[in-house]
Amino acid sequence: MTYKIIGDSCLDLTDGLKKDPHFHIVPLILQVGQNTVVDDETFDRTRFIQMMKDCPDCPKTACPSPESFKEAYEGPEENVFVICLSEHLSGSYNSAQVGKQLYEEEHSGKGRGDKNIFVLSSLSASAGQLNLALYIRDLCEQGIPFEKIVKRVTAYRDDMKTFFVLESLDNLRKNGRLSGLQAFFATTLNIKPVMAGDKGVIVKVDQARGIAKALQRMCDHAVAAVEDTRDRTLVIAHCNCPERARQVQQEMEKRGSFKEIVITKTAGVATVYANDGGIVIAL
Repeated sequence: MTYKIIGDSCLDLTDGLKKDPHFHIVPLILQVGQNTVVDDETFDRTRFIQMMKDCPDCPKTACPSPESFKEAYEGPEENVFVICLSEHLSGSYNSAQVGKQLYEEEHSGKGRGDKNIFVLSSLSASAGQLNLALYIRDLCEQGIPFEKIVKRVTAYRDDMKTFFVLESLDNLRKNGRLSGLQAFFATTLNIKPVMAGDKGVIVKVDQARGIAKALQRMCDHAVAAVEDTRDRTLVIAHCNCPERARQVQQEMEKRGSFKEIVITKTAGVATVYANDGGIVIAL
């Protein structure tokens, strides 16, 4: 069985997986003031973070076109799995679905109509999308039939937990998710919120004074949210803070044993959400 795993560019692949021909990324477009950035292999994280700091307006993202997804579905692979940002955060999922319809209409009766394509809303982002991609890859490598993979990855997604802690609240303030007064007090008192994904919607679950305590609280909540960590893959995505990611790994290893731990870097879209110093975990 041949397969391809496609993600929008919030699927934060490791450097090694970027070289794996089974994976393909369809980039979003990022807008910071008058500057337009394509979230592909040319993305410069350091420059982009500085652009966000210098711009008084909130960065914006534009999802890939249906045509971009349709083109990604081309190829000899029998089974195609598409992992998108939560539809509560982006139009990427809907665009991928329309791209599937376009592909099937174009190839109807041309010998490609029997290609299997499954489009999944991750109900997550970044580390969550990578976690799902690794799970799908492992099932494909085991030769599991397409229909069973669809059922199993859907159940896996529904059971997966996502948490994050942000160093900077600037983008939350700029896009109206945090009032200027709240942002002022949070910054002045060094309050760091611990956030989680709840069926694709961002919710606050805790807070702490200082990033170190907030990360510890995040780890406490993450381990408490699952029955057993031993059969879990833990993915840690960081925005420009590899040392902090390793600290989170150490904290999580104090609290449980994991099947696998993967650390990756945020690309453009997740950098917009996480901002400089942010950490996202999924398990």
